[in-house]
Amino acid sequence: MSTTDVRNIQFIDLKTQQARIRESVEARIQKVLDHGRYIMGPEIKEVEALLADYTGTKHCITCASGTDALLMPLMAYGVGPGDAVITTPFTFFSTAEMISLLGATPIFCDIDPVTYNIDPAGLEKALNSPKVREEGLNVRGIIPVDLFGQSADYTEIEAFAKAHNLFVMEDAAQSFGAEYQGRKLCSFGDVATTSFFPAKPLGCYGDGGAIFTDDDELAEKLVSIRVHGKGHHKYDNIRIGINGRFDTMQAAVILAKMEIFDDEIPLRDRVAARYNQLLADKVKTPVVKDDRTSVWAQYCILSDDREGTISRLKEHGVPTAIYYPLPLHLQTAYRYLGYQKGDFPNCEYAADHIFSLPMHPYLDEETQDYIVAAFG
Repeated sequence: MSTTDVRNIQFIDLKTQQARIRESVEARIQKVLDHGRYIMGPEIKEVEALLADYTGTKHCITCASGTDALLMPLMAYGVGPGDAVITTPFTFFSTAEMISLLGATPIFCDIDPVTYNIDPAGLEKALNSPKVREEGLNVRGIIPVDLFGQSADYTEIEAFAKAHNLFVMEDAAQSFGAEYQGRKLCSFGDVATTSFFPAKPLGCYGDGGAIFTDDDELAEKLVSIRVHGKGHHKYDNIRIGINGRFDTMQAAVILAKMEIFDDEIPLRDRVAARYNQLLADKVKTPVVKDDRTSVWAQYCILSDDREGTISRLKEHGVPTAIYYPLPLHLQTAYRYLGYQKGDFPNCEYAADHIFSLPMHPYLDEETQDYIVAAFG
């Protein structure tokens, strides 16, 4: 393949998707313009009922972003100074950031080298880590992350949490629509969260997120926290909250996207399966465990020559991304925790070797063949 044979390849193709749903999106947005309820309009309750039913949960509380979706349950649980929450260092910063924002301490646990999700075998070590013992921290919960579209190991995680009286908050920002042991994600743990950032498998056209739970009391607190901790009316604030409301226009977009969401999942799966077949002898391809599915938020591979491979792909106009090049325990903001390079070897190996290829439901076979040929 000549280096002059360069194509305009989309890493995530939102334009093709939008063309498919444009009429529905415009009709739903027009409806919002007609009723004029731009904050907490009727589309909010409609989308919450739809998503709760989809995930098989009792309550869905939408909010302003996936980050707010992480923050609000921690606030509802009263997490704060002197507390600690166990999570993975191989994720986007916000997962741990919200723990820190409330004055609590994130305690990291290494990942499974196959799924890149938190390794249940490391939870005991995290619970009894020197940081916890020396500072007398009260470990309150666990935040697993369903990374790249695939579930964490909730059977083992929930059993560990129950044995140690910890809450489990599922961070499903990248995995809405996937399944674990026959159940939709966002239905595990005590509470679950997701993100509607545009690049997510189910994304809106701005920021947005949602929280899921079967706990009536927790849901009531979350509804209050979402609007400045309000009580029965907006001038009776019964707790400290945030401005975490989901935008009505964005809810309209999610409603339109849900019309085709279940059609897109097998399309993503087909793209991933074909990548796996074509790349098997070139790089380490991703593995989805037998008891779960993935929605392929990213298609991530491992390479011993990551920089060289990315450079060759770039020459042919193939976009790539690295999720995540620097684990959280090695980032500047978390130096105070005292972690060192080598503390989480699986995480660090992944960070040094991983990168992602274009992945979306509308990636055709010809373009896939071009991408694979660019590997050389």
